[in-house]
Amino acid sequence: MGSDPLRMLLGDVHLEVIPLRGVREQVEVIPHGSVVTVTASPSMGLGHTVDLATDLQAMGYRAAPHLSARMVSDRAHLEKLVAQLDEAGVRHVFVVGGDPEPRGDFHEARGLLEALAELGHPFTEVGIAGYPEGHPLISDEHLRKALLAKVPHATYIVTQMCFNPQATVDWIRALRAEGVDLPVRIGVPGAVDVSRLVRVAGRIGVGDSLRFLTKNRGLWRVLRPGGYRPDRLIRGLSALALDAGVEGLHVFTFNQIASSVVWHREALARLS
Repeated sequence: MGSDPLRMLLGDVHLEVIPLRGVREQVEVIPHGSVVTVTASPSMGLGHTVDLATDLQAMGYRAAPHLSARMVSDRAHLEKLVAQLDEAGVRHVFVVGGDPEPRGDFHEARGLLEALAELGHPFTEVGIAGYPEGHPLISDEHLRKALLAKVPHATYIVTQMCFNPQATVDWIRALRAEGVDLPVRIGVPGAVDVSRLVRVAGRIGVGDSLRFLTKNRGLWRVLRPGGYRPDRLIRGLSALALDAGVEGLHVFTFNQIASSVVWHREALARLS
């Protein structure tokens, strides 16, 4: 990771946005060439995700749409999505299982990854999700086996939000003990207002975020009226993650894009 892990973490950031109305204008504060990931919302469908990703790619960003397995109806649907992204020049996807009831043939990310491989997909970067604190609906053992099965089809892992640096680093080290050497991006919230976070999460069905907020009462102490800032969390991660094979950060903006970009710029400036 090098001698300055904090600089490394802040110097390599992916920003996640939600395909809601007005987001195309909001992303213009992000420097061109940045990786911008686009979530998949059960209430909106994958069409909105792919459409925004193709637009972002044309605008000069490196778009990384989420492909939610449970939102893909069948192989023909998957082929159509891949063709649209390929034509737009998108070479980066993030594959997740997804929260909704399955709408077709795919129930987990593994099946979608295998289908993508069979199609000979054009993507050079394929991200998958990891859960340092587990998942409320899936056992830890199932998560472990599922992740190991997905690893051969992926190029990196993104962790879900976890406000405990030690838990995140312990999880990464356990991965390494299993022989998994994929780069890991640590998922952190951006500079967000808590009321906005809860409202947007409820609107688009980001159930994990709401479940985390409700089960971790101590978090409310840091979610004050001025909003949440991830500086303390990132400092904790940088102090622990020297040898954990961390590549950078994945910032969940909850579409508070401008404040998250300003926070990131100022955090980098403080290092200088």
